[in-house]
Amino acid sequence: MRRAAHWLLGAVLALCLPWAAAQGSNTSKAIFAGGCFWCVEADFDKVPGVLSTTSGYIGGKVANPTYEQVAAKGTGHAEAVQIVFDPARVSYEQLLEHFWRTIDPTTKDRQFCDAGTPYRSAIFALDAQQLKAAQASLAALEKSKPFAEPIVTQIALAGPFYVAEDYHQDYYKKNPVRYQYYRSGCGRDARLKQLWGKAGG
Repeated sequence: MRRAAHWLLGAVLALCLPWAAAQGSNTSKAIFAGGCFWCVEADFDKVPGVLSTTSGYIGGKVANPTYEQVAAKGTGHAEAVQIVFDPARVSYEQLLEHFWRTIDPTTKDRQFCDAGTPYRSAIFALDAQQLKAAQASLAALEKSKPFAEPIVTQIALAGPFYVAEDYHQDYYKKNPVRYQYYRSGCGRDARLKQLWGKAGG
């Protein structure tokens, strides 16, 4: 009886594991920095095809930084969000289009009310293909942007991404009142509307 049970379990695993591996291989990742990562999470979670968003730190010189270290502006990290998405439902190029219209690409080392290098806007490409797509997206935007100011958003190959503390993850869901008060008070949506019109946000 025990041998039969082991055989059955082995057969089930043999069928399920390749399926699970295939499912995992059908996802891709992207990393964007757009100021406060609470807001970037909220803006990308609503995109069909985005499976998850994770707040973290990237682009700095210290391993495993804490929020306090990053906020002190001494590590060189940017607040960023790692996005897992289904490329069959949304492409990396479409995510880039969405990203541009959720940030202010005209301000260096600042997004809305948050100033300093942790709040710079940036696209961190995970491979040469993403880097090429990001550069092409920037070139296209330079020709079509509805504002006069130059675009200063950084485009670079990604280094290590460090996951932020648990209390930062899904902050807009866990603390909706505080989040909305912060977002409104920071002037994010008002500036996006000013820059992008109805396409902003």
